[in-house]
Amino acid sequence: MAAPTPRTPTTAGEGPMSYAIFQLARAHRARAAAMLREMDLHPGQELLLMQLLDRDGQTQSELLESVGLDHSTVSKSLRRMQDAGLLIREPAEHDRRVMVVHLTDKGRAMREPIAAMWRALEETSARDLSAQQAESFVHMAYAIADAINSRALPREESE
Repeated sequence: MAAPTPRTPTTAGEGPMSYAIFQLARAHRARAAAMLREMDLHPGQELLLMQLLDRDGQTQSELLESVGLDHSTVSKSLRRMQDAGLLIREPAEHDRRVMVVHLTDKGRAMREPIAAMWRALEETSARDLSAQQAESFVHMAYAIADAINSRALPREESE
C-alpha cells in the first residue's frame, strides 16, 4: 500500500508543481542517503567518486565545477574520503598550490557498489511508471532544471 500523500499547505497551493518537486527531492535524497550510509559514504561523496571514476586525477577546482557544490562542502568531503582511504590529494606538479585528487584502490573498488546503488534507486523510483513515463519524466526534469538555472536572480536575491 502506498504511503499517503502529505497534505499540501495552502500557501504552497500557489506552486503545486514546485511543492511536488520539493517533496520528490526530499524523499529521493532521504532514500539515497540511507543507501549511501550502508556503503559508509555521506551524500555527495558518491558524486565525487563517480567523477573520479570517469576521470581520475582531477583538480579540486575541476571537481567543484563538475558536481556543482560549494568549495567548503567539496573540501570537507574530500578530506573525509581521504581519511577513509578512498582517495589521495597531492600538489600538482605545475603549481604546488593546486591539489590533484586521485582514487586509491579502495576508491576504484566503489565503482560497482555505486552503480548498484543507482540501479536500485532507479528501480525504486520508477517502480510504478512505464518506460515511456520514466523517459518523459527525465526530459521534463531536465527542462525544469534548465529553466530554473537559466533564470537570472533578481537583484536583491543575488546580493
